[in-house]
Amino acid sequence: MMSLTISQVARAANVNIETVKYYEKRGLLPPPERSRSGYRMFSKAAVEDINLIKKAQEIGFTLNEIKHILALVKQNHYFPVDEMQAFASAKINEINEQISRLESFKALLQQAVSQPALSSQRRKQDCPLLNKIRKGDIHG
Repeated sequence: MMSLTISQVARAANVNIETVKYYEKRGLLPPPERSRSGYRMFSKAAVEDINLIKKAQEIGFTLNEIKHILALVKQNHYFPVDEMQAFASAKINEINEQISRLESFKALLQQAVSQPALSSQRRKQDCPLLNKIRKGDIHG
């Protein structure tokens, strides 16, 4: 099996070396073998893992979720379909909650900008947006 140095992995995955180290530290990449001189020596699979991590981040998964996904994918004896479906269902619920919060936030912002300013000088206490945020009343 061909081994790659950390700089080769970083270059192949189009990330910087610190990103590779960070993923290793977070447990997203398995600890690499070390050369006689102490250099990290990664397998080609590390590049594939980093590519998966980056794509999963782009679509909204957290690093902890990605770590869980990688652990499921790397199981040799079977692919846990039920566990992946439960994971996906939980993520759907989380996304729906986030959409609801964003819609409430958007409505709050629309309300704030639709109110005509009585003058160009307004006191902080008179700002409806800040008042709602301070009160925690941001859902409508």
